[in-house]
Amino acid sequence: MKTRYFQRKEASRYLTEDRGLPTANSYLQKLATVGGGPEYQRYGKYAVYTQAALDAYADSKLSTPRHSTSTSGNAKPPNGINRRQG
Repeated sequence: MKTRYFQRKEASRYLTEDRGLPTANSYLQKLATVGGGPEYQRYGKYAVYTQAALDAYADSKLSTPRHSTSTSGNAKPPNGINRRQG
């Protein structure tokens, strides 16, 4: 099976339309500059992404499932605070 490469605009479209995770082309450009984005390779002057790299990035940015906006999923109470005390 041949690897499919996405240019930045296509990568943005894939994340937004196929994965349902809104991601702007310009945001991927910024992340390529400052770091923290999906792994990419250079093909001449173009940054190209694999589907696996885009999926791994998207999965790493998703939080754990939540039932309330007041919880962070894996947060612990600050030191000295017991949630059961009133």
